Amino acid sequence: MRTLLVLAAAAIAAPGIVEYQIPRSGAFPHDPAVGKDGIVWYTDQANSFIGRLDPATGKITDYPCPTPSSGPHGITVASDGGVWYTANRIGKIGRLDPATGKIQEFALPKEADDPHTLIVVDGKVWFTVQQADLYGVLDPSTGKATIWPVPVKKALPYGIAEAPDGHLWIALFGTNQLGRVTPSNGEMKLYPLPGANTRPRRIVVDGTGQVWYTDYSQGYLGMLDPKTGQTKQWPAPDGKGAGPYGIAIGPDGKIWYDESGSSRIVSFDPKTGQSTTVDIPTKGAIVRNMETDSTRGRLWLALSGTGRIGRIDLR
Repeated sequence: MRTLLVLAAAAIAAPGIVEYQIPRSGAFPHDPAVGKDGIVWYTDQANSFIGRLDPATGKITDYPCPTPSSGPHGITVASDGGVWYTANRIGKIGRLDPATGKIQEFALPKEADDPHTLIVVDGKVWFTVQQADLYGVLDPSTGKATIWPVPVKKALPYGIAEAPDGHLWIALFGTNQLGRVTPSNGEMKLYPLPGANTRPRRIVVDGTGQVWYTDYSQGYLGMLDPKTGQTKQWPAPDGKGAGPYGIAIGPDGKIWYDESGSSRIVSFDPKTGQSTTVDIPTKGAIVRNMETDSTRGRLWLALSGTGRIGRIDLR
């Protein structure tokens, strides 16, 4: 039987970023999530653990996934504090109860064998299934999952985000399109992006409903205004080879994203169109996803490749 481990993470300070070294050998933090209490959760995809980091003490607690080698990927904290994640390699979604540490797994339809990223909206879990070109919703009260095919082939649905008007947006990484989903019926409307080679990977939606995306292929930060269908793009500081990846919005409206090709984090000010960069102290990190703790003014990063969690204080 796999056992729960409590470990101590060393906080390593550097200009602009604090790094927390995960003690577990070979740790591969993929995605982070933060709860209302400021506790940071992350998926250790390589070792199939869900990690809990207490920033106040640096203590890390490891929770083994019930199914070994399940490859936990996306993660989010629901409004009730429950920690949800995708078991990417076994076609399941898991929920960790932070009060008890127990994890319950929910099986998805056999077609949805590689659940990717997820969010919780009104108590239901919406998720993307990248390689199978699907997206779906799980009702935890019944355990039933409903899935829909993306209306374009080789779409590779990736990041997913909720908009203020209740629609859901999905980055179709295999295409130059974004998809808008109506939760009541699951229907998706496609929105084309400029350039045949544009490849949106991660997305966030701001308070006005504008959809921001990282163009991993061409090296741009992009924005779609759904009201007009118009888009704008800004080149990443490191150019076409920057590989923009994880993205988040700060409390002041600035857009933060990762340049996976240069181990830098970019801060973009939509008001001025100007960008500044912050170097990740330990080279070789790729930030596949990041999340903002608006209450405490912090940005949390999963530093894949270096076995660390990163923190940027935004105020």
